[in-house]
Amino acid sequence: MSQNRPLPLPSILPENAPFTPAQRAWLNGFFAGYLGLDRSGVKALSPEENAAVIAGVSTPAAAPAGDDDGEAPWHDQTMPMDERMKLAEGRPLARRMMAAMAQQDCGQCGSSCAEYSASIAARKEARLNLCVPGGKETARMLKKLSEEMDAGSAASPQGVPAPALTAPPAELSAAPGISRDNPSLAAFRSRKLLNKPGSAKETWHIELDLSGSGIEYAVGDAFGMYPENDPALVEDVMKALDAAPDYAIGERTLRQVLAESVSLSPAPDGLFQLISYITGGERRQKAKMLADGGDPDGDAETLDVLAALRKFPGIRVDPEALIEALEPMQPRLYSISSSPKTHQDAVTLTIDAVRYEIKGRKRLGVASTYFAERITPGEKLKAYVQKAHHFSLPDDPATPIIMIGPGTGVAPFRAFLHERMATGATGRNWLFFGHQRRDTDFFYEDEFVDMKAKNVLTRLSLAWSRDTAEKFYVQDRMRQVGRDLWAWLAEGAHIYVCGDAKRMAKDVERALVDIVAQHGVRSLDEAIAFVTGLKKQNRYHQDVY
Repeated sequence: MSQNRPLPLPSILPENAPFTPAQRAWLNGFFAGYLGLDRSGVKALSPEENAAVIAGVSTPAAAPAGDDDGEAPWHDQTMPMDERMKLAEGRPLARRMMAAMAQQDCGQCGSSCAEYSASIAARKEARLNLCVPGGKETARMLKKLSEEMDAGSAASPQGVPAPALTAPPAELSAAPGISRDNPSLAAFRSRKLLNKPGSAKETWHIELDLSGSGIEYAVGDAFGMYPENDPALVEDVMKALDAAPDYAIGERTLRQVLAESVSLSPAPDGLFQLISYITGGERRQKAKMLADGGDPDGDAETLDVLAALRKFPGIRVDPEALIEALEPMQPRLYSISSSPKTHQDAVTLTIDAVRYEIKGRKRLGVASTYFAERITPGEKLKAYVQKAHHFSLPDDPATPIIMIGPGTGVAPFRAFLHERMATGATGRNWLFFGHQRRDTDFFYEDEFVDMKAKNVLTRLSLAWSRDTAEKFYVQDRMRQVGRDLWAWLAEGAHIYVCGDAKRMAKDVERALVDIVAQHGVRSLDEAIAFVTGLKKQNRYHQDVY
């Protein structure tokens, strides 16, 4: 009889969590059982309340009402760490861990900031160094908060030890190529310099072959890859160690491990701690200070592994001890600049090669120069796809879109335009692109001009920061055409921003608020509320780094 039919289990996982129906059912069942929920229609706790209860750090009643990630005051990548942590005081531990992160939802940890912090608080993730943009500052704060969790959760709130997570179904194991922890192999095809002679930049169009890799992607996704360290840097580190390249580290050589498995920049706290154990006097005190986040000589931010070893000349570091003190090589993520509908079995990326000097020594971006000069056609690399977090095209192909992507931030929008063209989407497309100089830095110019002629690209608004005496950026161009931009928003357009998180993304948002206030005839507070509303409606999308 209908009155005896059990109600469905309450849904604990968020609807956008990247699980299959079977995976979702298993995980909902596990957490429902642990949290004491049944099929009686009891309202499910929010994900943050679940994480807090599982971690034994708060009761549901203590969790702040309406604690929405989209409105969290610390969810601002430009805010200093101490300010973020102050605003997060009194929140559940998972929320404070989230405040410690880089606040970019970049996906380099394999998920979003909220998901990564909840996993640590729920003891499902022991690694505290996955927030690549947050760097050592984030890792140090997460370690501090994790120690707080260990000290305060010897038992659950009811005095009963929290159960260990049981093994999930076999299907929860990710297939190769869809997880940072289980990458597949892609082959390098080609590179093409996008800048013309005279440019101050070095940007490459990279194409990779996915045939046989099992890797699939959609526009808006990011491509993750594991690079190799520069061979010259590896040689210098071995010389600083006074160690033979074929020194055995397990079943591999020291050279192999330094090249493929560990990060050589920046120097981790563990390395300075190791140095403090094998030296004495003033040098020991300096090493201890550096291990604790101090800066005794004002150069801590410039110290990679080689510079750290050279800072303490004459010490004898055991190669195996060094490897144990270093951080593992982290994958790098790049916005995908192609559509699978136009690039079958292939993916393209748009990458700035990073090169700079510190105290007369050349430093190289690990992954960017790996693509720019070291990898050869046909060579394979470990890779995977990081699915987009709310950075995809609208479900309705008739929806207009506004894309703002200066520099390499144009990458996903090239993919969007190829996709809209291939599918015959009727929605209008407006691209804002900018860089230093029009004559040397107009990436994909021929493609965009052709799309404009075919009316695939409805509007193309450009900004060149070095072509005039006064610097001019995409946000300045936005203000110039503010009336039309407001009209598109009023008609339901989605807006997308890709690029620098620290400055550009914030400047673009400020410009958008000004445009809404001026052309939407709203007060400043009302304009801010309008832009916040766009985010809640999933009409304001950011892919920032």
